[in-house]
Amino acid sequence: MATAPTVAPKPTNQVTRKPYPNYKVIVLNDDFNTFQHVAECLVKYIPGMTSDRAWALTNQVHFEGQAIVWVGPQEPAELYHQQLSRAGLTMAPLEAA
Repeated sequence: MATAPTVAPKPTNQVTRKPYPNYKVIVLNDDFNTFQHVAECLVKYIPGMTSDRAWALTNQVHFEGQAIVWVGPQEPAELYHQQLSRAGLTMAPLEAA
């Protein structure tokens, strides 16, 4: 009785690329930062942040307790998080989006 030869699957050169996850930079409400300071920090450290958007986010932080101020790749998210934290803002830990 003859047995069929074992056939190994052909290797493929196809690479499955997974996108890097985005990270959320979240500012939390606190009792010591002023609206002015929060808005100025957002404009200063978040690229493309307008004054109007910064004030809207500052109001969201105040009335809802937090606001996502930026979403994107991990490395810039870490930088913006660190800069805002050093400026005295209360920050949530970075989290994957």
